Amino acid sequence: MYPARIHDEFPAPSYRGNQKQALSDIRAAFERGNDVVLVRAPTGSGKSLLARAIAGCARTAGEAAPEQVVDAYYTTPQVSQLDDVAEDALLEDLCVIRGKNNYDCILPGETDTPVNQAPCVRERQFDCQVKHRCPYFSDRAIASNRRIAAMTLAYFMQTAGSDVFGKRDVVVIDEAHGLGEWAEMYATIDLSPETIPMWRDLDVPDIDGLDEAVAFTERVEHLAERRVKELRRKEELTGDEVAERDSLNTLRQDLQWFREDYTDTESATTWVVDQPDRENAPVTIKPMNPERYLNHTVWERGNRFALLSATILNKEAFCANVGLDPDNVALVEVGHTFPVENRPLYDVAQGKMTYEHRDDTLPKIARSIVRIMARHPDEKGLIHCHSYAIQERLNELLDDLGVGVRVRTHDKAGRDGALSAWKRSDNPDVFLSVKMEEALDLEGDLCRWQVLCKAPYPNTRDSRVAQRLEDGQWGWYYRAALRTVIQACGRVVRAPDDHGATYLADSSLLDLFERADHDMPDWFREQVDRLSAPDLPRFAPDRALTGVSSGAKRRHDRSRSRSGDGSHPLSDVWD
Repeated sequence: MYPARIHDEFPAPSYRGNQKQALSDIRAAFERGNDVVLVRAPTGSGKSLLARAIAGCARTAGEAAPEQVVDAYYTTPQVSQLDDVAEDALLEDLCVIRGKNNYDCILPGETDTPVNQAPCVRERQFDCQVKHRCPYFSDRAIASNRRIAAMTLAYFMQTAGSDVFGKRDVVVIDEAHGLGEWAEMYATIDLSPETIPMWRDLDVPDIDGLDEAVAFTERVEHLAERRVKELRRKEELTGDEVAERDSLNTLRQDLQWFREDYTDTESATTWVVDQPDRENAPVTIKPMNPERYLNHTVWERGNRFALLSATILNKEAFCANVGLDPDNVALVEVGHTFPVENRPLYDVAQGKMTYEHRDDTLPKIARSIVRIMARHPDEKGLIHCHSYAIQERLNELLDDLGVGVRVRTHDKAGRDGALSAWKRSDNPDVFLSVKMEEALDLEGDLCRWQVLCKAPYPNTRDSRVAQRLEDGQWGWYYRAALRTVIQACGRVVRAPDDHGATYLADSSLLDLFERADHDMPDWFREQVDRLSAPDLPRFAPDRALTGVSSGAKRRHDRSRSRSGDGSHPLSDVWD
């Protein structure tokens, strides 16, 4: 790596905000000998441009000895972020490669067939005469030979050990704050009728502990191997059979990985097993701190790493979570350039939103939202509901209060279409959202205000969360919630001249700020220090509807029920 050329590799014609200083600090961090540099850069700092400059410091073929690796990877967990990169003219030399299911076969009669179900994977001895023109294999070949290959984190991890995408000199991971959690999610093994076609043949026991889980996985793998052999004996498979074969092969690999890691006395990974409905019910095997998994899928893939995010809150804790030595990691802080007065936080707390207090608190929040709507009669709003149960009840309450005509909701299947319809609407509709705290760009008039209904603490019913709390990892618990709050606050203020208000309706959010104060970035603490109670209009539902046109009132119910096709680029983040 040659950090000295980081400024020359910056792709924009000029710097904005703190970009020039950030590049100098990143260069200095690498030149001090750190193999990993964490870059804490808030919304609007141009992380993708910083990422491109860092990737450009990788050795090229002309600068390396034959045994040295060259070039760079750019990767992000979020499909939407990769789409933004692909569409940015300043980043045109990042060569994007996606998974097979994103490409269609070009053979006659197969043009609507994704490559992962094309004849080359359906027929046992199929010899594709146009493989060199196949959109997937063509893009893969191009990306493998380009200076910077760009891909999702999922694809990056899946290609570990690949001859095509081997080790490179530099790896840049954007939106890296959840790297440990993403790795845990990718390494989680779900054993259920949906993942195991032969479920009825298993006679699933009541699994009490990991040793029994190991014995059960051996039986599952045996049945999966037998079924895969049956499929391989067929001359041609259907699309469903191809998906079954590939899924079972992946499952077999995951089960082998689990047993090897669990029996490795030197592994840092702790495994937990869930079977809430006991005998004959689905089983989930989850890793905690999957250090060995990350070592194989990420850390062995490069010489130097840059990890960028607005919410890497604690260097030591982050390093412990992803298996890094903090002595070999530097943290670069990039200052916020958005005026703090443009991103105010308002205290409208009505009580606790814990399960035992929710029935009392939520009606009060609904009345506050009506007053907030009246304060913003002509502006769109976003309500972060945290769960579908809260969303459903809040929707009922707002409808009972007479403002339902201004409210839109979504379900799991139709969230993408509902979001798109809300963004396109010219009316000041209020969108009741679930799990949209990240990867959502609502710049300008797309949204001017939002409400956080509940402190987004991790679910204590999740076995990994419960285990961490049993081990006393309360700092992790509060940081996880704070990280989500900070991400949510960034949805409605996207540029230095943008503005948007965030209202805090759960008193537990105020408690969270006290408990996690030492992990707050300075620029967010500045927002918290200015927290104030807003001057809201009196409760008057009719005032909340003054900006809604009569035509929109007639159309609203029909548009609110519209469903999407689940193909939105944010689906990977939300689901």
